[in-house]
Amino acid sequence: MGLRIAIAGGGTGGHVFPAIAIADALRAARPDAEIRFVGATGRLEATAVPKAGYSIDLIPIAGINRQNPVKNFTLPIKLWRSYQKVTRFLDSFNPQAVVGVGGYVSFPLLRAAIGRKIPAVIQEQNSIFGLTNGLLKNR
Repeated sequence: MGLRIAIAGGGTGGHVFPAIAIADALRAARPDAEIRFVGATGRLEATAVPKAGYSIDLIPIAGINRQNPVKNFTLPIKLWRSYQKVTRFLDSFNPQAVVGVGGYVSFPLLRAAIGRKIPAVIQEQNSIFGLTNGLLKNR
């Protein structure tokens, strides 16, 4: 059985395209590696990742709405559903490591992986951590 890596990150090109670049580098170094993505339903990664040649599992996560806090009412439910989906994903895919590149979609996968003692790597392309990577950086 070859190397299995899960990558999560998305919402914007600033997260999606670095994630694809990491997957491409892994594939070049280890052609036998199985790489799967976890992304948010309806976001850029849902189309960009398959277009780049990778499979993706979509979860119903959403970010914090800072302009209209009332819309955050359903956020705990979406987070719980997303966590349940990534738990099933981890059970079925059984990755040897996970990579998070930021965006709200990274949080449930990395948090679940850390809880299971699966090695987790955070990639941050900005000089200041984003919210998700900042929450997970000391775990």
